[in-house]
Amino acid sequence: MAIFNSPASPQKRENAPPPETPTPRAVETRPEPSFASPATAPAPATQRAPANQLKESVIASDLTIEGKIEGSGHVRLAGKFKGDVNVQGDLTIEVGAKLNGGVKARKVIIAGELEGNIDSAERVELLDSGAMIGDIKAGTVTVAAGSKMRGQVEFGWSGKDGKSNGSGNGKGAAGENGAGA
Repeated sequence: MAIFNSPASPQKRENAPPPETPTPRAVETRPEPSFASPATAPAPATQRAPANQLKESVIASDLTIEGKIEGSGHVRLAGKFKGDVNVQGDLTIEVGAKLNGGVKARKVIIAGELEGNIDSAERVELLDSGAMIGDIKAGTVTVAAGSKMRGQVEFGWSGKDGKSNGSGNGKGAAGENGAGA
């Protein structure tokens, strides 16, 4: 029992303070990673910035809106909208949705109803549930079996505003519409 005498205990207590000195070192190392974390956080945020430019706005199925839509992102219409849509992104008209107005968009997908003209689109897709009353001017047009359309379609023309390069080839209607005088 001489080992457990009180004189031996103070020696162990004297050894106890040196382990306390590494403890502040551990605390000192904790702030260093926290400084590094904010430095790495802005880098992914700047990488995600282009994705923010392509955000999609949704008009829900229980909404009816009248006005004008302009922007650089995508628009998904599930409700009813009366007015013109001018977006640099894509326009999707869902099943059961209805749009009354003109459309200018990069890509237009019609699964619902569109009553109005599509002008200067790169691509138009009329799905089997889609119905359209109006004219289309686009680079590429895809029409699914079962879809409905009433209007004129111009596609595949390389010039601006759907006009030909003056070759005179193609449908008569397209040549007549492209004539200036």
